Amino acid sequence: NYLNTRIDATAMRFTNNLEISLQVLLESYPIYKGILGLFIIGIFIFIITNWLYNKQINTSNYSSIKKKSSYFVSTILLLSLFIYSSFTHYPLRWSQAFFSKNIQVNQFSLNPILYFFDSFAFRNEGVDISEFKKYYPVIAENLNLSKDEISFERIVVFDSIENKKMNLVFVMLESLGVKPLGHFGNSMNCSPNFDALMKNSLSFSNFYVHKSGTAASVFSSVAGLPDIDDIETASRNPMIVDQRILFDQFVGYEKLYFLGGSANWANIRGIFQSNIEGLKIFEEGSYDDENRADVWGIDDYELFKESDEELKKLYDQKKPFVAYIQTASNHIPFTVPAEKDGFKPLLKEEVPKELLEKSGFKSLEQLNALRYLDFNVGKFIERAKASKYYENTVFVFFGDHNTSMNQTEKYTKEYDLNIQLQHVPLIIHAPKIVAPKEVKTYGNLIDLFPTVMSLMKINHTNYTLGRNLVDASAFKKSSSFVYLRMNGEPAVGIIQDSLYYTKTLVTKTTSLYDLRTNTLEDISKKHPLKASQLDSLLMAYYHSTKYLYFN
Repeated sequence: NYLNTRIDATAMRFTNNLEISLQVLLESYPIYKGILGLFIIGIFIFIITNWLYNKQINTSNYSSIKKKSSYFVSTILLLSLFIYSSFTHYPLRWSQAFFSKNIQVNQFSLNPILYFFDSFAFRNEGVDISEFKKYYPVIAENLNLSKDEISFERIVVFDSIENKKMNLVFVMLESLGVKPLGHFGNSMNCSPNFDALMKNSLSFSNFYVHKSGTAASVFSSVAGLPDIDDIETASRNPMIVDQRILFDQFVGYEKLYFLGGSANWANIRGIFQSNIEGLKIFEEGSYDDENRADVWGIDDYELFKESDEELKKLYDQKKPFVAYIQTASNHIPFTVPAEKDGFKPLLKEEVPKELLEKSGFKSLEQLNALRYLDFNVGKFIERAKASKYYENTVFVFFGDHNTSMNQTEKYTKEYDLNIQLQHVPLIIHAPKIVAPKEVKTYGNLIDLFPTVMSLMKINHTNYTLGRNLVDASAFKKSSSFVYLRMNGEPAVGIIQDSLYYTKTLVTKTTSLYDLRTNTLEDISKKHPLKASQLDSLLMAYYHSTKYLYFN
């Protein structure tokens, strides 16, 4: 108990020095008293069980088959309920124990046996300190960190702050990349609302998510660290749930998280609840009008409607808020209503097959799901204006990853290199403080909070790898760090100056590509110095992420 944490699978490392570990165990814990206590409890259970058994067989009461069956079925149902331990779509998971910022309270809530097995898959996850120290000077130079000591702390203080606190709303757009958007050249013209919003916002054309997965993107955007977990997703790793995140530094703000389904999904509840004090989670069971559309809960129309109602209440009460809205309708099974407030899906005869294929869409259902997402974005802005909080709110829209699409004439190189899934839109819409402009700086999800908090002039201390994308002094040279799989092997990559450098994590195979050319040629041997520089930066991001997971 000297670490104040539940036992987890990393404890298996103590078996490497079994004799010493056993001696420490015997000298530090009441092992013999514990064994004696368990023995006494075992005898007590045996006596009670034996007494109940003898009492039952000595009674002459005859139980019918119907009565026995009812006992059997009732017992099975009751045990099943205890095992599932939830009335929601997802069962009880370890993330529900992390309901407080008090670490000791969270640890006490964990089931030690189940927690051990939950952490088993991640038992070998850790940081290579020697490699981290080797590359720390590189990340320190890139992010303008202290070079005298290892520290990621950056204190951001503004000389003057806004007298009236602005609200902030993050909207995570499910399966939305740049490729299907008209603003980026797609001829289908299926995103008129979002395209119009981009023209009137601060937009980022070189923005990439770290890993192509919703849970990974939620973790990275909130924690400020890339998801580079080789096993599943970082949100599912109970050993890295405690992070120093910027979401928690909105002092005097109401903090909200909205999603249509359950926050138990991917154990995402843990990263939110254990790190954000006073957070209110709105999920299935929280809404007045719940018509579950599919596996993801209520659809985006209802989600935005419910979110708007809550935000309007806070605005009317003059309470500033920061909210995170997670959409889901633009995801298989692509559940789209036959009609909703003027929206109607396109029919097969209305969409030429040639145009559908040319635009990269794999099906009409995929196209209609994107159109429905775009429709709901437009409706949300309309509601915000009608509810009066639009003028005093910063809206941040970003894709969590692109949807799977066929190859097209545009972004062919990204398709071939398997990074089209990571290239997503980011817009910051706040006409009151941000002028419309397209920014070509390379960025990642980890940069969301540092960028927006700086635009809003909110004092904060940044412990993450994220930086302010609109402040050139916050970093030496912009780049985007990605994690993916190449031929079944985990790999990492970095994009900078239209160059893409990759490295596999097992065989250490490296490649360098120029994204501006049409040929898929590895140019690392032609530019060895550039390849070496990018390799150092890539490894610096990778090992720094591992370090910050646990520190």
